[in-house]
Amino acid sequence: MSSESSFDIVNKPDHQEIDNAVNQTAQEISKRFDFKNVDAAIKWSGDAIEIQANTDKRADAVLDLFKEKLVRRQVSLKNIEAGEPRPSGKLCKITVSVIAGISQENAKRLSKLIREKGSKGVKLQAQGDELRVSSKSRDDLQAVQALIRAGDFDFAVQFVNYR
Repeated sequence: MSSESSFDIVNKPDHQEIDNAVNQTAQEISKRFDFKNVDAAIKWSGDAIEIQANTDKRADAVLDLFKEKLVRRQVSLKNIEAGEPRPSGKLCKITVSVIAGISQENAKRLSKLIREKGSKGVKLQAQGDELRVSSKSRDDLQAVQALIRAGDFDFAVQFVNYR
């Protein structure tokens, strides 16, 4: 008899790719003519990313440029959450937070979807901000992965620890 196979469903954005996107955006801001003399900047501020410019339109333009760099680096835009532009002295700032982990509510949504449409031999177990899926059949696990990829969630998912 074969032993059980499993994999974990997680939401772990690649922080190195996000950092590279921040650096590329900062470099492009320093070179582009339309960002000259507008005090535009992007940098890490703790665990969040701080975008600033002299107007909210310019700050939005920097945010759009940052999102473009993330897409090129294959980082899901579901992994970031941008706040509203807020005035701060002469500058307008936007705080962008990086979202990681699967919340309990989202884990329940995934579990419900897998139980309703997945194979009966699949077992689920929530482990902190991860969801472990196990089954004796690897085909069932691949079907669950296909089911989740086809689903449209408001959070990003990755599959890790496939054993």
